[in-house]
Amino acid sequence: MENIYLILVIVLFALAISDLIVGVSNDAVNFLNSAIGAKAAPYTIIMVVAAIGILVGATFSSGMMEVARKGIFNPQFFFFDEIMIIFLAVMITDVILLDLFNTFGMPTSTTVSIVFEILGAAVAVSLVKVSNDPSMSISQYINTAKALGIISGILLSVVISFSVGALVQYITRMIFSFDYDKRLSYFGAIYGGIAITAITYFILVKGAKTVTFIDDATKDWIKHNGMTIIAVSLVGWTILLQILKLIFKIDILKVIVLAGTFALAMAFSGNDLVNFIGVPLAGFESFHIFQKAGMEPGSVSMEALAGKVATPTYMLIIAGLVMVVTLWTSKKAKAVVKTSLDLSRQQEGDERFGSSILARSIVRASINTSNALNSFLPERIKNSINKQFDSTNYDERRKKLGKDAPAFDMLRASVNLVVASILISLATNMKLPLSTTYVTFMVAMGSSLADRAWGRESAVYRITGVLSVIGGWFFTAFSAFTAAFIMALLISWAGLWMIAVLILFALFMVFRTHLKPKKETTVETEVAEYEIEEVEGEIPAEKVLSKCTNSVTQTLERISDIYSQTLHDFEAEDRKALKEINKTVKNINKKTKKLKSNVYPTVMKLQEQSIDSSLYYVQVIDYLRETAHCLSFISEPCYIHLDNNHRIFKPEQFEDLNNLSAAIKKFIAEMVSVIKTNDYDKLDDLMEKRESILESIRGYRKAQLKRIKNEKAGTKVSLLYLNIMHETQNLLLHMINLTKAQRDFVDFQKN
Repeated sequence: MENIYLILVIVLFALAISDLIVGVSNDAVNFLNSAIGAKAAPYTIIMVVAAIGILVGATFSSGMMEVARKGIFNPQFFFFDEIMIIFLAVMITDVILLDLFNTFGMPTSTTVSIVFEILGAAVAVSLVKVSNDPSMSISQYINTAKALGIISGILLSVVISFSVGALVQYITRMIFSFDYDKRLSYFGAIYGGIAITAITYFILVKGAKTVTFIDDATKDWIKHNGMTIIAVSLVGWTILLQILKLIFKIDILKVIVLAGTFALAMAFSGNDLVNFIGVPLAGFESFHIFQKAGMEPGSVSMEALAGKVATPTYMLIIAGLVMVVTLWTSKKAKAVVKTSLDLSRQQEGDERFGSSILARSIVRASINTSNALNSFLPERIKNSINKQFDSTNYDERRKKLGKDAPAFDMLRASVNLVVASILISLATNMKLPLSTTYVTFMVAMGSSLADRAWGRESAVYRITGVLSVIGGWFFTAFSAFTAAFIMALLISWAGLWMIAVLILFALFMVFRTHLKPKKETTVETEVAEYEIEEVEGEIPAEKVLSKCTNSVTQTLERISDIYSQTLHDFEAEDRKALKEINKTVKNINKKTKKLKSNVYPTVMKLQEQSIDSSLYYVQVIDYLRETAHCLSFISEPCYIHLDNNHRIFKPEQFEDLNNLSAAIKKFIAEMVSVIKTNDYDKLDDLMEKRESILESIRGYRKAQLKRIKNEKAGTKVSLLYLNIMHETQNLLLHMINLTKAQRDFVDFQKN
């Protein structure tokens, strides 16, 4: 029996390693975003600073391990076998859940998942115990006060982080403005001294008490000399930064951002390490207690877990090394998440999220509130405030940098890092497993709002994005609790057999996540083929024309294939194939949408003498977008019709459609040839062929109306058939207009 439980402890640690890898891949953005977004230093230097921060922070994590042992439930009321059920259910659920969230690209939080998994598993085992012993109540098993404190702390972190980030950024921008170079030369060292001193106090002074390798005398001295350390740090850092500025011409903001990256990586490691190894370490300690007791698993009380148990420093260092290796090797970590950068970037552009009713209501209410408040402010004060937030010069500098332009300036990056690291460190020292994802994301959102990065053109999309991420966090909590609850119940009822099945399933998920090769092509990489890559300065119209021609011909060729394949698969009643076609059509629409959304920056970068050509470029993109839309209005109704198990067309209808499909395919092939060779003398022939096809469509429509009149065709079939004819007609009209616009674009360039 002892060997079985030893194997289970080993399994816990194996799952923890997988958890570490997945967790760091997901959460690396928390401490990399600001430094990389502001381009404070080369990528390698930022990664080295973050790696050192992770290693140091791992050694500060000891006190947080108590959350896994006794933060959610009261271990003294559980026996060894019951504790192992809770821990196994938690780790198996965590691996599976993180993998699922990664697979579907949904926002998640490792802190929220582990807290609610422990709660769900503990509640499940407690219910089993209550059913066997009605004299006990579930409130005796669950550490209700601590659990509610942790949960409320996580939820409050959303509001607090957003509010503090917004307030600090507003004050900072009011002091320094966007043209901060001159003011930083006078006050930069003081600002940096305050920022780094704050980091020093909250991480070193407050964090040292949890470190196992610092003796009690040193801890006691630090505890009673906090103000002295703050004063010395403030003076020391201010003088050092001023010397670096005057003598070595080092940018103080870069120093602050790198120090903040180190601090945030350290805070992340110190706070989130418990999410990955806290449960396995608690299981390991439980196994030691079981071994010493020398009794049956169901007779060994876990009361010893309620006491203070020091976590071996070597285990924390090993975990830190795993996190560092993952940080350097994970493709997800290297990619540097786009979500928070897109939602917090200073400039407008293509938005990743759409609009929602709630977001529109919030923006509308905010505008009304802002207008009401502004009516009470004197004009002089309003002008003074607006001057501090005037980013005109900053925007001009960004345009000159082109693709190397940062998402936001280093002043905001420094606020993001300093505020987030202080909040997380403070929570760590209060032994609250605050979500680093929540804090860093919400601080970034608060600072971007205060910095007026959410203008009238982008606010509704940014708020929708924030609400989507927050919604994902709440879904994480619900999913984690429910899944762990079910897992613990299954293990409690079925025993070792169920443990074996669930472990095998978890191992399969680990294999799928870490070992199985994945397809490299994504929608984003496909869309990139259609984009006009950014270059510094102006873009020659010839380059725009070349890229535009490639986009048009590629899209038309794919439309030709998809049109005929849609009708073929519909005739074969291949629902699965039609579903895949719809995905492809959606990708094409994403590409054309991306092209259309890039019209503004492309026109802005066109050379001055070629500005008139932008009119033809816009026309081409508009018609290309409409052409892609027509295709979606054909493929999707066909799939829905088949998915609802409606009757398909009769043989004579399919004969008409097959003839139409062959004519369309030949027509598009000739059109592509005309565009590729710039032989627009054949355009008249194309228009004659279009009229011939349109005449055929009119004949097919007339025949279908006769079938309806003679009651030889059902309602659903008739509507679908007529819809295909109508959208095919629109497709032809848009394609001819597209070709004419492309011809005009080419002719203008020749002239």
